[in-house]
Amino acid sequence: MKKRFKLIILAFALVVTSVVSVGFTDNYFEIAKNLDIFTNLYKELNTFYVDETDPGKLMKEGIDKMLKSLDPYTTYIPESDIEDFRFMTTGQYGGIGAIITKRKDYVYVSEPYEGFPAQKAGLMAGDKILEINGKTAKDKTTEEVSKVLKGQPNTSVTLLIERKNLEKPFEVTFDREKVSVKSVPYSAYIEDGIGYVKLRSFTRNCSKDIKKAIEELKAEGELKGLILDLRSNPGGLLNESVDIVNLFVEKGEEIVSTKGKIKSWEKSYVANNKPLDTDVPLVVLINSSSASASEIVSGAIQDLDRGVVIGQRSYGKGLVQQTRKLSYNSQLKLTVAKYYIPSGRCIQALDYSSRNEDGSVGKVPDSLMTAFQTKNGREVFDGGGINPDIIIESGKVSNIIISLFRERLFFDYATDFRFKHDSITEKFTFSDDDYLHFVNYLSDKEYTYKTKTEEALEKVKKKAIDEGYFEALSDEYDKLLFQLEANKGDDLFTNKQDLKEILTGEIASRYFYQEGRIKSALNFDSELKKAIEVLQNEEEYNSILGNE
Repeated sequence: MKKRFKLIILAFALVVTSVVSVGFTDNYFEIAKNLDIFTNLYKELNTFYVDETDPGKLMKEGIDKMLKSLDPYTTYIPESDIEDFRFMTTGQYGGIGAIITKRKDYVYVSEPYEGFPAQKAGLMAGDKILEINGKTAKDKTTEEVSKVLKGQPNTSVTLLIERKNLEKPFEVTFDREKVSVKSVPYSAYIEDGIGYVKLRSFTRNCSKDIKKAIEELKAEGELKGLILDLRSNPGGLLNESVDIVNLFVEKGEEIVSTKGKIKSWEKSYVANNKPLDTDVPLVVLINSSSASASEIVSGAIQDLDRGVVIGQRSYGKGLVQQTRKLSYNSQLKLTVAKYYIPSGRCIQALDYSSRNEDGSVGKVPDSLMTAFQTKNGREVFDGGGINPDIIIESGKVSNIIISLFRERLFFDYATDFRFKHDSITEKFTFSDDDYLHFVNYLSDKEYTYKTKTEEALEKVKKKAIDEGYFEALSDEYDKLLFQLEANKGDDLFTNKQDLKEILTGEIASRYFYQEGRIKSALNFDSELKKAIEVLQNEEEYNSILGNE
């Protein structure tokens, strides 16, 4: 035990030395003092605490809590999580190629990736994983199962699978492969001359994938307008966002700059390559889940008046992270700078350096936002994400839809549908007859939810009880609840269109995988329709951008 603590103290001494060597000599005493306190506390805790402690787990929790006090993006990545981190940046990993999910005691296949081992071996959405390599998978978490399913390419894995429409479980053995999740899962002409490209995330070489998709569209026909879909794209590599903007703007144009505490991290990123197309009318789609690199692209396109941005205000993440290698193959991902798009604005929504007394962080109020100007002199603002040129309000999700998702009833119905229908057409739409079947399917299923009205009534009841009025009101209260329940029975029909859209996508994914889900969603997409309308109206397009 003493030897272990000597090693810990030596490690901390090395940390102090490295910190000082980077230039933080002003804080030397404070750093050394607190590391000494921490080392002694850690030693006393391990030596005298009443129960046995797990040093690794204890340290990980301490590190996580410390970093959480800074911002959500500064994180410690232990060696065991490095593969997952690499997947986020490269889109590649060794494994079977499937999304998995936990349900009760077991992990299920949620969606196999087309063209990879799980799909080629015949696994389907809804398959329950009973065993992996002869060992039970019961009570295992998705993380535990995922670690076993991942591995070096050309190594084999054997699964025992239970499928709902089969009497007995079956065994399947196949080799893991290098799985590459497409950064561009779908691109196509969706209207005469209007091209569409969906970008999933900013992984390595995604700018080349975007370029290739556009070149293929041009080879197929005349490209009169382009829609770049960055909705729900969480971002990723900074250099890829620069290269994507470079496809549409002249060489030498500044796209983004970063400013941090250390001078070497203050950089300007310009378009270094010959552009692919500086003239094609462009629309970028964003929503509240479009973050980081997505905001660099949409913000730069907006600031340079190169295209029209449509959708909802983006997430507001204007912070840049860099990874630093640590000992024992672990890494630290930490925030090193803020990024600024061409107009000079930073679109970071939260100021983590100024927390409230309870530790919470507030958004920058509208009154404190600063106005900037685009290349053509249009007014744009900092402090809260990218505000679209055309705002399309996102529809509210009803309680019944949330409940059906929570109970996995869309998923289960689509799974059953797949067992009963060998094929569907690519233009499949969930019909009214199908919908009546779905309503009947739900008749014996458990899915409960409370409406806002019910929640408000519960508060009224509590107040009435506290003040002694409820006994006189109880009969009327019960009648009102009964009427509400009757009205809730109509929710399946008042939300019919939304439910049909969800079911269309869920079922399409069973036959055509991720591409099928995307294509079906586009058939009901109001933001996409507006994008097409703008691209087909040259006068409106130029008016929005302030082009003379």
